[in-house]
Amino acid sequence: MSTSLRHNEYYDMQDTFDWLYDRSKKKATNGLRLYEIITSKENILLAYRNIKANTGSKTMGTDGLTIDDYKIIDEETFIDEIRAILKDYKPNSVRRVQIPKPNGKLRPLGIPTIRDRIIQQMFKQVLEPICEARFHNHSYGFRPNRSTHHAMARSQHLINNNGLHFVVDVDIKGFFDNVNHTKLLKQMYDIGIKDKRVLKIVSKMLKAPIKGEGIPIKGTPQGGILSPLLSNIVLNELDWWISNQWESFVTNHKYSRNDKKYRALKSTKLKEMYIVRYADDFKIFTRHSKTANSIFHSVKNYLKDNLKLDISIEKSQITNLRRRTSDFLGFKIKATKKKSKYVAHTFVQDKKVESIKTKLRTLIKTIHKNPIRQNVSAYNIYVMGIKNYYKYATHINIDFIKIAHQISRTLYNRLRTVGKYGIPLKPDETYLRFNKNNYKTFKVCDLYLHPVMDIQTKNVMNFKQDICNYTKNGRLKIHTELKVDVTIELHKIARTIYEHNSVELADNKLSKYSAQKGNCSVTGKFLYANEVHFHHIKPVSLGGTDEYRNLVGIDRDIHKLIHATTTETIVKYMNRLRLNGKQLEKVNKFRKECNLFSLS
Repeated sequence: MSTSLRHNEYYDMQDTFDWLYDRSKKKATNGLRLYEIITSKENILLAYRNIKANTGSKTMGTDGLTIDDYKIIDEETFIDEIRAILKDYKPNSVRRVQIPKPNGKLRPLGIPTIRDRIIQQMFKQVLEPICEARFHNHSYGFRPNRSTHHAMARSQHLINNNGLHFVVDVDIKGFFDNVNHTKLLKQMYDIGIKDKRVLKIVSKMLKAPIKGEGIPIKGTPQGGILSPLLSNIVLNELDWWISNQWESFVTNHKYSRNDKKYRALKSTKLKEMYIVRYADDFKIFTRHSKTANSIFHSVKNYLKDNLKLDISIEKSQITNLRRRTSDFLGFKIKATKKKSKYVAHTFVQDKKVESIKTKLRTLIKTIHKNPIRQNVSAYNIYVMGIKNYYKYATHINIDFIKIAHQISRTLYNRLRTVGKYGIPLKPDETYLRFNKNNYKTFKVCDLYLHPVMDIQTKNVMNFKQDICNYTKNGRLKIHTELKVDVTIELHKIARTIYEHNSVELADNKLSKYSAQKGNCSVTGKFLYANEVHFHHIKPVSLGGTDEYRNLVGIDRDIHKLIHATTTETIVKYMNRLRLNGKQLEKVNKFRKECNLFSLS
């Protein structure tokens, strides 16, 4: 179960979210007093917990505060303060920062204050189940349990199974900066958010002043917690407009299967088309050039007339995938003939190949200038990340072999004086999890560099539409169908772990997490990156070391229970965890090593 779902249950909000989802599915949201749900004690505390668990909570807003300045000493006082703020809500100004994009340009990011982030999180928690019930099946960006890889899987399915080889790409000009506020609020009402008190506060959020720039008259600021949900509400209208032209076209006839319905539709003048969307990046697949051209102009006009959005003509195009490739989410796609049919072949996008090579060369030069373990680890973390993302490309091994060959001269010339080249002997658990072949590589500071070419393609699976955070069966599917990839969580841990630990301790923590396959040593449950704590079996204060054998990966609440000394804290975590006899025995074993009394 994901962290957010565990929090939902702990704060007793899951049943409420399920109820909102069900009401929205039935289009029965009239009269729902959403403001009362949003400002309930449980929802406020849940929002605080979720913000606290987010790594971004350490980032300051314009008031200079982080989550550490919002420690709740008295719950009732904190809740009363939040409710009082919302009675006459005035958002703080947003801090504007510029984030470099891969093309060298800058992307503006708005950072609200921690107070406003908590409030936005309160709204997101309640509005999301209502929206999820109404969102289109094939939008994949900023939604629970969905990813770029699901969007790629759907694209490949339409090419391989439906034989759709013409793709329409429409690039919306500055989408996030140009969302029409009036239109968005109407779309929120239409999707089922009908409480006018809620809409009034969201309107104020949209108009939060940007420091140094003033009050925005349009757009949803990138960086706001509610912004991704709002952007999906805007484009959900486009999703359904495209879908209703063919995929979900309503007919008076009843068909036992969709393929029978689609065969019947082919005898009409309707245009066959399917949308696959990830945030503001989307493709529309169709069968013929003439249809693609008609779709292009129709979508352009729809965006302008209905959503008040313009398109970039230079970046928008129609592609025949049998002749040319089309880029999507860092990949490039082509329909290649195989026997009697065309199948989707996917590769790393050309400009991404260049940026990967540039980054690898930079990391190699850094190791050469300063051959320390932390710099070798930085190289390995980057390689783990690109392998995790691109392993779903059908021709990833060919692409990465080429990348490895093209950086090999830099690798050899720079590292031959600071490292040793050869087949790895007794590499650590993290290395073994990411690399399956015995490729030669450099060893620098007793760490092996992860070979770029050691990668094999992994089948990308379509998203199963019954997976859902807001139904009991949907959550059960999350447990059984969505097998958590340990390597993804391992990579998340690796990105920050070197900032707070010695290199030796960081390496041993990564290896321990990998060896335990991400499972808690006490409860056996899978631990996501932001849930795992690493416990020194024999505390450092009692002579313990940072060695691998003295570490164990455990749930953070278990860790707090192991070190708890006051009755209040022990009761709190015993009630929260509800350990069985065997689990409590393990906790007591760890407490004994800390010279603490046993729990019963």
